[in-house]
Amino acid sequence: MQPRIRQVARAAVIAAVYAGLCLLLAPFSYGVIQVRVAEALTLLPMAWPEAVPGLAVGALIANAVGPFGMVDVVLGTAATTLAAWLTWMSARGGRGNLAPLWPVIINGLVVGAYVPFVAGLQVHFWTIPASMLSVAAGEAIAVYALGVPMMRALKRLGVIE
Repeated sequence: MQPRIRQVARAAVIAAVYAGLCLLLAPFSYGVIQVRVAEALTLLPMAWPEAVPGLAVGALIANAVGPFGMVDVVLGTAATTLAAWLTWMSARGGRGNLAPLWPVIINGLVVGAYVPFVAGLQVHFWTIPASMLSVAAGEAIAVYALGVPMMRALKRLGVIE
């Protein structure tokens, strides 16, 4: 298979797996308290730059069919895409140890800021910071408890360098 075709195919598979995991695990993927297991895949840009558009498309699909509407489609997809791009940039710049922080920080701030509104919660002075912490905690579980071991396993299996 030609390298360009392989990259496009890999991006498509990543998009499909991301969207599929979100839909399969929907009760955990959407909400104020969430552990979006698919976010473990946001570490894949450390190995493959084509994972960035793959994750963007996967997030777009998952958010388009999710319960939070256009706000999630636009802001949630942008958050996952930015986190994936920063992960790629960190690994590319020799700072791979910082790469897993980006999905936690970006999604915690962005998604945590709008979820109380789209979820219909009564908003108080503490609601948004609590939501940000909750989303960041769920993201940390997905990235560190699932994503880091996934990357180690892929390296051990010789799938990535």
